[in-house]
Amino acid sequence: MKKVGILNAPISAVIAELGHMDTLTIADAGLPIPDQVYRIDLALTQGIPGFIDSLRVILSEMEVEKAIVASEMKEVSLGILDDVRQLLGDIPIEFVPHQRFKELTQSSRAIIRTGEFTPYANIILVSGVVF
Repeated sequence: MKKVGILNAPISAVIAELGHMDTLTIADAGLPIPDQVYRIDLALTQGIPGFIDSLRVILSEMEVEKAIVASEMKEVSLGILDDVRQLLGDIPIEFVPHQRFKELTQSSRAIIRTGEFTPYANIILVSGVVF
């Protein structure tokens, strides 16, 4: 049994397999997931697990170069955006229209679906390198 870090085997494996510039998406319960993208569904019920908790855990193991979020988050879900900014620290955030965000998810290595019910609580993490 794994002792520390991410215990979810599919998430742990996806992070371990990421190369520079690969992307991983963390999504709310409503984001459409393209058929060709690997789905890791964590949603149990409304709010469980939450988007911010999921992001916090993933950031503990993933080297992130940049993040992409929907520009609508600035208007509709400012509290989530504030939490995202706090968790990301100095990692730059790119804002794109929600339609473009959905298009970008098509090339994600995986989409992790949470139980989050807050609109636009989605993020694409762009993998960096540790050297």
